Amino acid sequence: MGSGSAIQIILPLALFTIMLGVGMSLRLREFSALWLQPKAVLLALSAQLILLPILGFIVVTLFQLPAALAVGIMILTFAPGGATSNMITFLSRGDTALSVCLTGITGLITPLTMPLLTLLALGYWMGEQASFEFPILTTMLKLLFVAVLPALLGALIQHRWPEFCQRSQKIVKALACLFLILVVIGIVKSNWDKLPDFLLQVGLAVLVLVVLAMSAGYLIAKKARLSTEQSITMSVEVGIQNAATALLITGGILHNPEMSASALIYGVLMNIPAFLLIAYRNMPERGAAGGAV
Repeated sequence: MGSGSAIQIILPLALFTIMLGVGMSLRLREFSALWLQPKAVLLALSAQLILLPILGFIVVTLFQLPAALAVGIMILTFAPGGATSNMITFLSRGDTALSVCLTGITGLITPLTMPLLTLLALGYWMGEQASFEFPILTTMLKLLFVAVLPALLGALIQHRWPEFCQRSQKIVKALACLFLILVVIGIVKSNWDKLPDFLLQVGLAVLVLVVLAMSAGYLIAKKARLSTEQSITMSVEVGIQNAATALLITGGILHNPEMSASALIYGVLMNIPAFLLIAYRNMPERGAAGGAV
């Protein structure tokens, strides 16, 4: 299976399934953070939607990445959070309800903001011709179809048949994982010869971006006197991006393997700081201390 069929067919199915699962996990109480902790929600959203792209711009500029790889990294910064950040927050003993709330909100916002910001990135790094050829309306509609629609559908199913949602969560997650694995296999197979070069070019920049974003999210939260759990959540939500959505833009719409390589390498390397955080937060002495950092 080539990367073309993997991205054009299987990746939208994967995103649809992931967002359906997110919607099926949404309950009204998950959005209580909006009125119970408005400062945490607004601060995290500002960091995700404004600070993160700024950090991305700084990193790709400092590392002087080739244009396509730079745009690939920037597209990642336009796609915050997702089901992966929810899972990492849970495993890191953060505020999972806040994480899910942020995923629900950004899932509604990014289908509109991501195409516009991608247009700007293409114009800046690849010239006006590249931005002119970018199908912005088609991209918005595609993101709405694979992100917003399934999330709303999942929330409706949760509201109507909560027992069914609880029973089927594992199946939905397993299908989403299977689809993503097939996508990754297809992309890796078709770019096998180039991946070592891509890794050398963008690997360090990706790690620096993740660590910088996670650190900034945590420090801003502590400066704002949020709780340790909220600070951990903000660290994860700012630092961990939605690589699957970035792949949809870079591969499924822009058909650029170099941009897709940025998202693919990010999807692998982001796990290093994420696993370190999970391990640190679950050390025996941390549990005995009540999770304080």
